[in-house]
Amino acid sequence: MNNLIRLTEHGPERVGTDPWTLALTEEPAAAGPRILSLEAWLQRQPEAVLSGQAPSADAVCLQPDDEAEQLQPYLAVLPLIAVLFPSFRDGRGYSQAYLLRTRIGWTGELRAVGDVLRDQLSHMRQCGFDAFAIREDKSAEDAIKGLGGMSVLYGRSAIEPRPLFRRRASEC
Repeated sequence: MNNLIRLTEHGPERVGTDPWTLALTEEPAAAGPRILSLEAWLQRQPEAVLSGQAPSADAVCLQPDDEAEQLQPYLAVLPLIAVLFPSFRDGRGYSQAYLLRTRIGWTGELRAVGDVLRDQLSHMRQCGFDAFAIREDKSAEDAIKGLGGMSVLYGRSAIEPRPLFRRRASEC
C-alpha cells in the first residue's frame, strides 16, 4: 500500500514502504506478508497459530459483515487488523474499530483500508484507527491534514473515554 499514513508518537507520518499486501481475492498474492479476509485467514492458518502457540505471518481484514468479536481468541497471534470500507457511505467499520479497541482489547495496529478519504480520518481516529490506507487516487500528504479535523469532541471515543462534561468537571 503506497498511500499509508500511520500515527506515531510524533504525530501522523506517511509510510514510505509498506510490506503488507491486501489480498482479498482468490488470486495468488505477491510474496511477503498478506492481509487476508477473516474466512481466508481461518482456513490458511496452521493449528499452532489457531491454538495461540505461534504468531501468524498473515493479518486479518474485517469486512463489513464480519463480527469483530470473532477475532478475540486470536488477538495474541495477529500482527495487524485491517477494517475494510468498501464505500465511504458504509460506516460499519467505525463500529468494528470501536469494539476492537474498547471491548475486545486490541492494542496493535488497526488499519482502515478501502474507500478511505481525508474527511473521514478524524472520525476514524476517534474510533481507534491508528493507520490509514488512503485511496490510491488521493494525496496522502493532503489527507494528513484531515487528522486535525476536530479539536474538541463532546462524546466519548476510543482515544478519550470521558465525555466533555466529565473532562470539564475534572478541570474545575
